Order: sequence, then C-alpha cells, then structure tokens
Amino acid sequence: MATLAPSSVTLTASAAARVAAIAERQGKPAILRLAVDGGGCSGFQYKFELADTVAEDDVVAETDRVKLVVDSISLDLVRGCSVDYVESLGGAAFKVENPNAASGCGCGSSFSV
Repeated sequence: MATLAPSSVTLTASAAARVAAIAERQGKPAILRLAVDGGGCSGFQYKFELADTVAEDDVVAETDRVKLVVDSISLDLVRGCSVDYVESLGGAAFKVENPNAASGCGCGSSFSV
C-alpha cells in the first residue's frame, strides 16, 4: 500500500463525512474505493464502492480518518482529481473533478481522455 502525495488525489471534507456516515450505518470501515471502468457514454466511467480492506497495489489518500483508495491502473486516469460529495435539487452524489478528462457526460459519471 502506498500513500499518495497530497496533490495526487484528494477527498473533500464533505465527501469524507458522507463516507463515514454510510460506513457507520453499514458497519464497514470508512474506506471509499474509486475505480475507472471502460464504458459509459464518454468512454470511461467512475465506479465507487465501500471497501473492506486496502489492497496491496492501492494508493491511499486520507481526510478526517476516511480513506480514499485507488488501484494502480485507475490512478493513471484520475491522478490530480478531487472527489467531492454534492447535494442539489437533482439529487446527491459523489462528484469527481478530474483534470485529465478531456470531456465528460452531463451526469458527470463518465469521461474521456
């Protein structure tokens, strides 16, 4: 397990608080996994899930005792991104601000490089 440099990937305080609340309700550790899969309307899509453990090849960023883990393959596509939790009239969701994305879809869940 490697710890990320502060500028590699960040988890906002809002996102950390939401992960902590969900993890507590589900009786799981406060570990949010961000992965990138092929697909979506723009070529790649973000995938979020609560993780039980940190894998050997994961890199880790931590905010307020909540871990954001990214596998080494996905890291190349999200390096420098920020993961936030936003609530609006349209709903609530984790949102990725990705400087590597050349374009994205309207819902914000997929992107292209």
